[in-house]
Amino acid sequence: MRSMALAHIRPRAAVAALPLAIPVALAAGGLLVPLAYLALRAFEADLATVEELVLRRRNAELLRNTLLLAAALVVTTTAIALPLAMLTVRTDLPARRLFDVLLTLPLAIPGYVGAFVILAATGPGGLYPLPRPSGFWGALIVLTLITYPYQYLSLRAALLGVDPALEESARSLGRGRLAAFLSVTLPQLRPALLGGGLLVALHAIADFGTVSLLRYETYSFAIYLQYSAAFDRTYAAWLALLLVALTALLLAGDWLLLRRLRLARTGTGAPRRRRPTRLGRWEPVAVAAAALPPLVAVVLPLVALLDLASRFPAGHAAGLREAFGNSVTAAGAAAAMSVAVALPIAFTAARARLPGAQAVERLAYVGYAVPPLAFALAWVFFTLRAAPALYGSLPLLVFALSLHVLSEAMGPVRAAVRQASPRLEESARTLGAGPVKTFVRVTLPIVWRGAAAGGALAFIGAVKELPITLILAPLDFSTLATRMFSYTQDAMFAEAAPFALAIVGLSACFVGVLLWTERTFSS
Repeated sequence: MRSMALAHIRPRAAVAALPLAIPVALAAGGLLVPLAYLALRAFEADLATVEELVLRRRNAELLRNTLLLAAALVVTTTAIALPLAMLTVRTDLPARRLFDVLLTLPLAIPGYVGAFVILAATGPGGLYPLPRPSGFWGALIVLTLITYPYQYLSLRAALLGVDPALEESARSLGRGRLAAFLSVTLPQLRPALLGGGLLVALHAIADFGTVSLLRYETYSFAIYLQYSAAFDRTYAAWLALLLVALTALLLAGDWLLLRRLRLARTGTGAPRRRRPTRLGRWEPVAVAAAALPPLVAVVLPLVALLDLASRFPAGHAAGLREAFGNSVTAAGAAAAMSVAVALPIAFTAARARLPGAQAVERLAYVGYAVPPLAFALAWVFFTLRAAPALYGSLPLLVFALSLHVLSEAMGPVRAAVRQASPRLEESARTLGAGPVKTFVRVTLPIVWRGAAAGGALAFIGAVKELPITLILAPLDFSTLATRMFSYTQDAMFAEAAPFALAIVGLSACFVGVLLWTERTFSS
């Protein structure tokens, strides 16, 4: 009987897989076709022109600046994140759960907002009597403050998984606390250090708003200047390709470093829980050290933004409302579309067993790995040649944003789909329910929390996204990000402040949605 039931289900599953293949193919095409066309556009030039473009001395300077910023950022974020992770995981630091939340708050602040605060609140006449940093040091300070949580979250998770018996064995063999940490614990943290460092480095390579406002020339900054100021955009296409190649090299290097690494326990039993180290008289110092990063990265910028916003001209209120509505419209549509695409991709990988389904699931992360400016430029070249009517339209902006944030929606959606038992769906199908009814009645009540969390993450990513919006938005369609960037470039800091506050406020609201879905899911 069981084999007969399964034989009845499998043809239906194959038929039901066909509608799922449509959004899967749409996502794959949307991610790969523009990049392929970017390469074709770059190679339209003759060989002599290509050689001249690629071998320019300026390219070497841009490469040096980009790699220097990425390497320095990995060092500074690790120097902040590792001690903080040790404090919150291995000591009796008071209110550790509160500090876990506070130390991740800078993720809600875009880099260009941090750059705006540095420009507006420091220097002569600024709220904070500090020299105004710019160039490399300014970009490094801002990016360090907003990206250290990537490294912190990665290292914290790794430290929670380290067996304390390993260090105790080293201590029993006569090694000191520092020597035991360096020889035993630090190698265990290697995957976390590489994973968090990769995210930080990719952020530095792809960043556009921070480096452009602080006048530090990297590949992203040069691509935008070349695209916006030059009539011949072949050089912009080559810069974008070089940026994509640099990203691919980083990803390949991370894979090579980790592919043969094995750190799992080989003995029997389970690891013991570590007793937290008592801070004693160092407790006030530890609390101050843990409170300093969120104070500098979140509290002081918010104070400066509120001070600047108090001088916001009343006549600009209509522009603020319009930009707020446009941001919610574009980000909301992109988040909804990303979830709508992520669900069939996750179901295809988990249920349908179509050829290449797992590869498409991995492909969903291409939109995040490819630098946004290169991704936007690829869409410009593709639509101008293949679909000119789409160029400069809202549907194109929403579609590109949805593909860019697809990976952020994919994580929670994939987890929710894999937690939904296929036997419930099979039971509904054997009782005569069609694919749509089965999804609405059986699957959706199980996966909706994951879909809501994925949508919230995608909305936060879309509302903060600057370069894609700047290049692909319609002429009269300004968002909070583009308005703030424009005002900041013209040194109109009071006018820009409410737009920056609105971005942070929207992001914070959807972080609340994430926390709510997590709490509901665990209850």
